[in-house]
Amino acid sequence: MDCDAAATTPFNSVSVQERTMTETAAATDGDDSYGGIFGAFPYAFRASESRLFRSYAVVGGLAALAIAVTFLLALVNLVGSTASAGAGVFTFSRSFYIVVALAVVVPIIAPVLSVARRHRRGTGSSPSRYDFGLAAVGYVYLGSLYVLLVASAPSGLRRDPEGSGVTASVVEFLYGLDPIYGLVPPAAVALVMYLLHRVLR
Repeated sequence: MDCDAAATTPFNSVSVQERTMTETAAATDGDDSYGGIFGAFPYAFRASESRLFRSYAVVGGLAALAIAVTFLLALVNLVGSTASAGAGVFTFSRSFYIVVALAVVVPIIAPVLSVARRHRRGTGSSPSRYDFGLAAVGYVYLGSLYVLLVASAPSGLRRDPEGSGVTASVVEFLYGLDPIYGLVPPAAVALVMYLLHRVLR
């Protein structure tokens, strides 16, 4: 009986050791990785030491979610209004909505995904500078979307700006622009975001 116990003890020890190593590895993977886009936001929020970036992770995440839901509802409305239209018209309209949604949302979530990926890999130097820089440009991009909305607003939705301050003057100026010019600020900021990522990484 004692011989059997002595014989099985090493195997039991090995099993316990392997199980402990597996659990430790799993815990480490849970700390150093994340699952998909949605997991990147809480991971980047925890990993970053920049308060500006942490605030952007929350604000940018909510903004991206709101815009995605808006485009989804618009797409559902499109399906209902073009039910009797040809398949080609519907396919083109749907593809256009999806392309525009991606073009708007991707630059919003790009700073968070880049920061999460950088912290997970532990590459580069001065992570706080990188996080702060991308968060700052991310906020500027959100502001550029407001410019786009005002400049491209249909005439039926436009309201005369109240007062005579700087904001009223800016709104009047944006109303006077051709809607196509409203695309310039978001595109320019997205380009700056990419260049900043390349410089700071």
